[in-house]
Amino acid sequence: MLFSCKTHAAAATIGKSRKSLKVRHKRKNISVDLHCHIHTPPADDIARQSVNTNVSPTARYGNPRTEAQQKKLHQDLQQKLTSVEQRISDMDKMDIDVQAISTSPLQYYYGVEIDLGRKIARTINERLAEVTASNADRFAPLGTLPMQSPELAVQELEYCMKKLGFRGIEIGTNVGGVEIADPRYEKMWAKCEALGAVVFLHPIGFTSPQRLTQHFLTNVIGNPLDTTVALAHIVFGGILERHPKLKIVAAHGGGFLAHYPARMDHAYKVRPECHDHITHPPSYYMKKIYYDTMVFGEPQLDHLVNLYGANHVVIGTDYPYDMGYYKPVDFVEKAKKLTRAQKDQIIGGTAAKLLGLKKR
Repeated sequence: MLFSCKTHAAAATIGKSRKSLKVRHKRKNISVDLHCHIHTPPADDIARQSVNTNVSPTARYGNPRTEAQQKKLHQDLQQKLTSVEQRISDMDKMDIDVQAISTSPLQYYYGVEIDLGRKIARTINERLAEVTASNADRFAPLGTLPMQSPELAVQELEYCMKKLGFRGIEIGTNVGGVEIADPRYEKMWAKCEALGAVVFLHPIGFTSPQRLTQHFLTNVIGNPLDTTVALAHIVFGGILERHPKLKIVAAHGGGFLAHYPARMDHAYKVRPECHDHITHPPSYYMKKIYYDTMVFGEPQLDHLVNLYGANHVVIGTDYPYDMGYYKPVDFVEKAKKLTRAQKDQIIGGTAAKLLGLKKR
């Protein structure tokens, strides 16, 4: 089975020397990684023009030891974050056919001035388009938005989807402490639904980090915790009630909320403030969301499949960071309780459908 990942912009520029998916592995079905990152150094140069000196996520959400380790890690991973050749080599080692590439969350830069935010987003998106054009059967780009300006975010979303032919976007779980379910982002959600854009929800630390500065807790529990809060606002705030066709993919297995929907349903029954914006129990909306496999343990993967179905679970590696998992296909293949059909969905079938990858 072959799939094409060509974007509108990339289709005219790709070469003819790429390997066929048929000879890359022995499996019959495609494998897709929906959680992987690219770094665009020129975007950092633009961010340095900001008068806001507190733009480093590690400075905000960590301690000096963590920040030092992050700097070393970034240096060690620079090749993987920027080189297309290195990336493809690593994809082959991981048995991944297609990456849905998105920016490093370290480059959201939602805290810089609006004009700089717009320039940063455009710079990153042009780079994502360039990478995709170089190997259009291996990449499906998810753009970034200047979320500090809801109006510009909608404009950049349209540019990504209509001009660059992207498959969707990646956004953070909050914007300077403002929930992404806030009414100011209603037009963005409506436009994502109208354009069929995949919305990859990825955190960058936790908004109240005072208790998480030690032991790398800002990432270990902070990242999934911020996703937990964001998803709770999305569900209870009625985003999926008003826009039922949204395609939201939650990183890190959906945080902690994805594993505890029964408590939300109970609250919906007994608390009037829990159904101000929704007409169904929260689990109804949770089943509309998609979750990646970045949960590390087979019982957790089984739990996601049992709650939401294999058609709502996709591979994620968090490539190339140290909190990633780089045997994603093996992880799914070794799951004893999953059927062959379920494994095929998780490994790539569900993501291919989400991203609109065409059979050929």
